[in-house]
Amino acid sequence: MRSSNPVFSRRGFSRDNGYAGFNAQQQAGGPAAGTNPYATNPYATNPYAADPYAQGVQQDAPPQAPVRTGAMTIDDVVSRTAITLGTVFVTATLAWFLLPVDPANLGKSYGIGIGAALVAFVLAMVQSFKSKASPALILAYAAFEGVFLGVISSAVTTYVAAGAVPQAVLGTMCVFAGVLIAYKMRWIRVTRRFYGFVMAAALGFVLLMAVNMLFAVFGGGDGLGLRSGGLGILFGVIGIILGACFLALDFKQVEDGITYGAPREESWLAAFGLTMTLVWIYLEFLRLAAILSGDD
Repeated sequence: MRSSNPVFSRRGFSRDNGYAGFNAQQQAGGPAAGTNPYATNPYATNPYAADPYAQGVQQDAPPQAPVRTGAMTIDDVVSRTAITLGTVFVTATLAWFLLPVDPANLGKSYGIGIGAALVAFVLAMVQSFKSKASPALILAYAAFEGVFLGVISSAVTTYVAAGAVPQAVLGTMCVFAGVLIAYKMRWIRVTRRFYGFVMAAALGFVLLMAVNMLFAVFGGGDGLGLRSGGLGILFGVIGIILGACFLALDFKQVEDGITYGAPREESWLAAFGLTMTLVWIYLEFLRLAAILSGDD
């Protein structure tokens, strides 16, 4: 059985392949995992099966990077992530200037922005269930996601909070740098318990937001009030914290992929996961800045 949620599933944590950091408890040679960091790991019953990239790792031996040509490196991850985020930035900038949110064009711009968000979601789902990385698909997702971000950012800046976008960008960068430092210093240790807690919290968070949105659509106003006022600030902070936790999972995925000699094309999947997480954090910061500005 495969995970049906591309956001709340990460490589290395499936019950079939276990978590890469725990492969010292099992000899290599277990069933191979899929290459998707979100949804391609089938569920089985053995929580300590071998790492999908390990070759000849002996039981109780420390992780050793196998000699493999075409293996993923940190430079691959950095370059692919830069390309993906660069695509988001370019299309967001174009959408900002070409899709104005003034009263004359508001409906058209909103329609294109929402349509781009839906296309980005579909592309992300398709990539999540593919067995291999598709750079074209990932970059197309980044392009459409950028259009949505450009429109929504322009709308927030124009009608809600003039300084929200710089604040959201700075906040996202600070969270990324902070989590990276904490991860490298081992202040954050990604374990199966950590993973389980993050998944449970994120699932509850998204379900609450979905219920709030349904109440807003059918009941009017802000639904249950989870995105405005004091509750909105609280849930905005929770959303940012969850995004930071997902960053730690992304860093662990990258570290394990390099350690165990993941194929180079998996660097695109790492870039895909990092981009999705950073978009999540940015949107939460943008929403929080808008709420705080509205309370002033």
